[in-house]
Amino acid sequence: MNIRSNIALREKLAAEYVLGTLRGGARRRFEGWLHQDADLRNITAQWQQRLSPMAEFAGSVQPPRSVWTGIERRLNLQKSTGLAYWFNESLAFWRGLGLASSAVAALLLVLVMNKPALEQPSIAYVATLNDEKSETAMVVTADVRNHALDMRLVTSAQIAADKSLELWAVPKSGNPRSLGVLTGNRGRFKLPDTAIGGDVMLLAVTVEPKGGSPNPNGPTGPIVYKGNWVRL
Repeated sequence: MNIRSNIALREKLAAEYVLGTLRGGARRRFEGWLHQDADLRNITAQWQQRLSPMAEFAGSVQPPRSVWTGIERRLNLQKSTGLAYWFNESLAFWRGLGLASSAVAALLLVLVMNKPALEQPSIAYVATLNDEKSETAMVVTADVRNHALDMRLVTSAQIAADKSLELWAVPKSGNPRSLGVLTGNRGRFKLPDTAIGGDVMLLAVTVEPKGGSPNPNGPTGPIVYKGNWVRL
């Protein structure tokens, strides 16, 4: 199969590869193409950048009992007393290990497959904001349907007790627009239309006095994180 000229198929396969839903021979074949196709590697890396931050906002999902019964049956644990005992004793561990990945896969699969009932996913924009070392420090998502903006710190950097982090939409012209003041590791705020408008050049986070910038026209502290919106 030659997929070099099929742009839509290349995007679909790259997204499924990142999600982990591309399996078996199809996955091995795709990995072979990756070794020979630099552009396909770039597409895959772009999907990785788009989808990985979503894990920060995925909630837990409790699998039905039938899932664990099926695992026991396939591994023949019901017939092996010693191994079955170990498995049952460790069932909480296995469940905990699978919850996050199951939730992320379920959420992102909906976004990628673009089913008719969910043509407009709740989370329509995501941004990864990097520090001066180009390391991800904050993940921001825009929920257009519910007009909500979520911010979450993913860095271990400490903020002084008398300071706050404030998120800004920086337009191509005019003053930066405050989108919310983060007082902990995570915050949820109202999403104004101007937060994701076409004139937004980038998102930036500044260190401000406790409660936010005292200047109504913009930030007063230094920029510590910045990044761009990615539309999903």
